Amino acid sequence: EIKSLDQYQSEFKLNRTRMLQTIARRKRFNLNRRARFASGKTVKFGNESRENMLNGVIKMASAVSVTLGPKGRNVVIDQGTLSPKITKDGVTVAKHIEFSDPLEEIGARLVRSVANKANNEAGDGTTTATVLTRWIYEEGLKGIAGGINPMDIWKGINLAVEVVVKELQALTKEVSSHEIIKQVATVSANNSVEIGSLLAEAMKEVGREGSITVESGNSIEDEITIQKGMKFDQGYLSPVFVTEKKTSSTEFKDAYVLIADYKLTEPRAIIPILEQFLQKHSGKPLLIISADGLESEVTKVLHLNMAVNNLKICAVKAPGFGESREGYLQDISILTGAELISESLGTKIEDATPASLGFAKSITVTKDDTLIIGGGGDQADIDERCEIIKERIVDSSSDYEKSKLKERLSKLVGGVAVIKVGGSSEVEVNEKKDRYVDALNATYAATEEGIVPGGGTALLYASNKLMDLQQPEDQPFGIKVGIDIVHKACKMPITTIVENAGEEPSVVINKLLKNPNGLDTTFGYNALTGKYVDMLEDGIIDPTKVVRTALVDAASIAGLMCTSEALVVPEPEKEDSSPSMPPGGMGGMGGMGGMGGMGGMGGMF
Repeated sequence: EIKSLDQYQSEFKLNRTRMLQTIARRKRFNLNRRARFASGKTVKFGNESRENMLNGVIKMASAVSVTLGPKGRNVVIDQGTLSPKITKDGVTVAKHIEFSDPLEEIGARLVRSVANKANNEAGDGTTTATVLTRWIYEEGLKGIAGGINPMDIWKGINLAVEVVVKELQALTKEVSSHEIIKQVATVSANNSVEIGSLLAEAMKEVGREGSITVESGNSIEDEITIQKGMKFDQGYLSPVFVTEKKTSSTEFKDAYVLIADYKLTEPRAIIPILEQFLQKHSGKPLLIISADGLESEVTKVLHLNMAVNNLKICAVKAPGFGESREGYLQDISILTGAELISESLGTKIEDATPASLGFAKSITVTKDDTLIIGGGGDQADIDERCEIIKERIVDSSSDYEKSKLKERLSKLVGGVAVIKVGGSSEVEVNEKKDRYVDALNATYAATEEGIVPGGGTALLYASNKLMDLQQPEDQPFGIKVGIDIVHKACKMPITTIVENAGEEPSVVINKLLKNPNGLDTTFGYNALTGKYVDMLEDGIIDPTKVVRTALVDAASIAGLMCTSEALVVPEPEKEDSSPSMPPGGMGGMGGMGGMGGMGGMGGMF
């Protein structure tokens, strides 16, 4: 039975007295305990604080850096009761590392933030960002220990990064062919030609603006299917709707869709359709799309019924603005076969029935976007809708309106490429999925900002520009130190790649920088074959956005860490030898049994 907020409030009041008595007993007990065993904060200063953070940074970077390059190694991660995870994905390794020492954990957490930021912005380059962060921070501390002002070092680091980024842009070449996309995906997938080819084929089918999704398959082989679907730029309205904690997303199979072109403000109005849905489609998920989202009271009712009635539900805001938003809602309703609940058409949410709902085979919602695959709409209606949009594009005299109409048309006709990853075990499938996701993000980044020679050579050559950087004579020495740190740091990605391949980095770097034919920015070292080649011709390339983001994010965090002078962490907790909470205090909880799902209601009122 779907319950309203009033019903919940009534039930809650019946149990309020006993709950308050129990809370009061617990508070008295906890206050007495804290008085005996309070733990405050401890503060570390100067080199001691920075060295403690450095230990965490080194341990974190050492574990992540072994995955870099075509001959990088795997990392095995214990997952408790789940199967161990085997991966070469840098950000996955970083997310699973935690230290018991709070001082080291702060350093590790800052490195983890660099990896996460690089992953969120470019979708790849997390290992490179981690390697750069360690080197910049470690070398920065050496300068500080020598008496150099850390603020001057930071200024030098920022100045050098600006120069290197400009040089990376000068080295950039645009992605102009299907073959280049295949090469980018192959390199990012740790030189898996199979993954690179499949992703390039998927992008060719749906276009550069199309949507590609990766999921687990049911066979040994990887497969690709093109399904009708749509992706739009609006995510879930509340994190409570998340079903997949690892990816912070909501994933539904065989889901129903409710669409309204106005904001849902009244909790009572939505209860009738929820009751009917629960009776007819019990156990099935429901996606609610509304023009202006939900009022907080409506969201509370959905949250409560998710807990009490195990209702699988998610709510998102409609994409676009104004007339464009109205058009998107009509497109989605036709794609899914849903009735558009519209006040202008005289329909209201309280009059909706299960027949008003649309359907989709798969729905994935993240904090930023929503992907609908396999809509239940009639193909003839979808084709007719596409023709109407095409006619409007021809008749429109506004460039802005034309661009929005073309965007809607591409979402309707482009479809969605679904890559189903196969394997002989769950561990193998998950490891391949990580590589597919990295490769997919890299291809998107490459189409956005172009490509540069890969294998660490782009940073190596771009950093040479720092040798010609003219500085004023009265400039503080610390700024020059900061520039030198970035100059050396830009050699670390290729150094790590060569080390992981079992070769001597200094030999390789000297040969690249002292090429007898002059400095050729496409000349590099293929760590997979051990040969010196033209990186572009051999398909060893990196997206410019990935390389740029890794350097900028690493320099930003490492520079701030260098300028820190104090570290505040909790003191170790004293061993608690006191007895547990008196039986009398726990006895009051006995009356809570009849409250069912009311445990989390305390903070609602």
